[in-house]
Amino acid sequence: MSPNHNAPRHPWARLTAAARTVRDDRDASAPFGFATRVAALALAQERRVVSLFERFAFRAVGVAALLALCSVALNYQELAGSGAFVQHADEELLHTDDAMTIVLNLSAD
Repeated sequence: MSPNHNAPRHPWARLTAAARTVRDDRDASAPFGFATRVAALALAQERRVVSLFERFAFRAVGVAALLALCSVALNYQELAGSGAFVQHADEELLHTDDAMTIVLNLSAD
């Protein structure tokens, strides 16, 4: 049989009733200079050692994206012009606006 925890004479009920009556009058503010110490510790953290690959990875992605955009810009007339939709003797190419299909068709010639 389990004891009745709601009985007023039970030790748990007496403990929780006593805990409800206690007031906490302590000062809840941070001590003087705490924010300065936290900021100083945050700025004093050692930087982790990065590899050469990690250091230049974002630059390499940027250069690759720039080269891709330049390639499309320089070949825009060929991609958008009539040279991209050449009809072969044995097959007829459908008109498409998909740039990848146009480039692959140009490379097949």
